[in-house]
Amino acid sequence: MFTGIVTDVGTVAKMDQRGDLRARITTGYDTNGIDIGASIACEGVCLTVVQLGDDWFDVDISAETLAVTNIGGNGGWFEGKRLNLERALRVGDELGGHIVSGHVDGLAEVIRTSHEGDSLRVTFRAPEALAKFIAPKGSIALNGTSLTVNEVDGAEFGVNLIPHTQAVTTWGEVAVGQRINLEVDTMARYVARLREWG
Repeated sequence: MFTGIVTDVGTVAKMDQRGDLRARITTGYDTNGIDIGASIACEGVCLTVVQLGDDWFDVDISAETLAVTNIGGNGGWFEGKRLNLERALRVGDELGGHIVSGHVDGLAEVIRTSHEGDSLRVTFRAPEALAKFIAPKGSIALNGTSLTVNEVDGAEFGVNLIPHTQAVTTWGEVAVGQRINLEVDTMARYVARLREWG
């Protein structure tokens, strides 16, 4: 479990296609404090650490994960790509964002960006099946970052990125056309399910 508060920006150092795809990610984390088998959210995708070095960790990425996230395909991960990272939540940690599982629901597409003062307004298009879970002033996880939804118009929704968020995450590099890992708020999913049973 995660909070959507990015605590490091890592870099894909190497990718190796085996039975699954293995990625080596360099990090500023003290890897002496990471165990083999630990979960780390990489761009919002919960991945398991399978090997460690002084300033890197390796993760294996299954075909299923490649199919439902922005890791594979056109515009996916490549050597040198920067990634939002978050270690798993521990009991007693501050819950600064919202509860995030690291299980990506689908891909949103960046359709517009515009500057509003020092902030950046970004508009996304969500998959139709997920749009019903996105509400104004609700929480959403995008590439592993807990963000507040400003407005919703059908399958389109917008967020504001303050300068701090742009500086300490990969959001300073956002561009129209990018595919973004989207995880809807768990509470929204349960509320929608309860309404179905009305």
